[in-house]
Formats: sequence, structure tokens, C-alpha cells
Amino acid sequence: MEYILFIIVAYLLGSIPSALVVGKVGYKIDVREHGSGNLGATNAFRVLGVKAGIIVTLADILKGTIAVLIPLLFDVEVNRLIIGIFAVLGHTYPLFAKFKGGKAVATSGGIILGINPLLFLFIIITFILTLYISKYVSLSSMITGVVGTIIAIFFRDISLTIVIALLTIFVIYRHRENIKRIRKGTEPKIKWMG
Repeated sequence: MEYILFIIVAYLLGSIPSALVVGKVGYKIDVREHGSGNLGATNAFRVLGVKAGIIVTLADILKGTIAVLIPLLFDVEVNRLIIGIFAVLGHTYPLFAKFKGGKAVATSGGIILGINPLLFLFIIITFILTLYISKYVSLSSMITGVVGTIIAIFFRDISLTIVIALLTIFVIYRHRENIKRIRKGTEPKIKWMG
């Protein structure tokens, strides 16, 4: 019963469409009608600007973090990684936005933050460095997932390593169109990082 309750809460948390809320409340813009039409942080940066993009990114990260921390408040023995996965599914297929959401990157990072903050620091550094070099958010996200999986092995946490590997596969799957555009040279590069 505990699992079911926490899974529902995690999914509903993940389903909060941060980019849609920030866009409509702060800018009177529906981000689904602009840019890629995606409800992720990348499109928020593209359509709404850096400030809004940062807010959306932090909100999307927190959805994953809060989902895995809630069981601690109730001192219940559950696998928090499993709970976190449902926050990612909520973010990707949100109940509150016709099941069309983001690409699972920030909320996946939020799970890692709530489970292993040191690993989260490593993946943030990896993402920023890769983004600085490539200027592709999509490519940086996928590379970060792969590197995160490798680093997780050194923490000797089998469950965490498996979940990060699965999330990475899911993130790559969600970016399949981006991969095609990268190959064609038509994937947009960011312009706000020197």
C-alpha cells in the first residue's frame, strides 16, 4: 500500500508542467506553441529566456528530489529509486498536460540529487563541461547519462547504477529525433553560453 501511495504522489509531482506554468503565469506564453513545443527546460530557455529556463530547470529537478525524499518523512521502508522513476514518468507523460511532457533529463537528475548528492555534483559538472564544448543540450544530456552510469559503478550501489542506466536509455530514446538532427547538422545549438 505504501508503494502505491508514494508512486501516485511521485507521478502527480512529476506531472506538474513547470515550463507551462512558468510560461503562462510569468510570460502569458504557452511554450507548447513555440520552439520545439516540448515542455522541458531546454524549450523554456529557447522560448522564455535564461531566467525562466533556470527556474524551470530547478523546478523539474526538485520534482525528482522531492519524490525520493517524501518516504523519509514517513520513515517507511521502500525503494526510493523506484518511487523516483514514477516522478520521471510523470514529467515525461504528465497527467496535467495531455501526457506530452519533457525528455526526462532534469527530473532524473533530481532523483540522483535526492539519493546521492555527490554523484549529482559529478553529473552537473559533466553536463556543464559537455554543454560548453558541444553547445548541444541534447547531446550533453545523453553523454551525462552515460558518464553518470559509469561513475555510479564506483559508488558500489548496484540499484543506483541500474536505475541510472535505465534512465539513460530512456533519455536517449526520448532524444531520438535530436540524434537524427545532430547527424544532419540541423540540431539547434545554445547561444547563451560562451
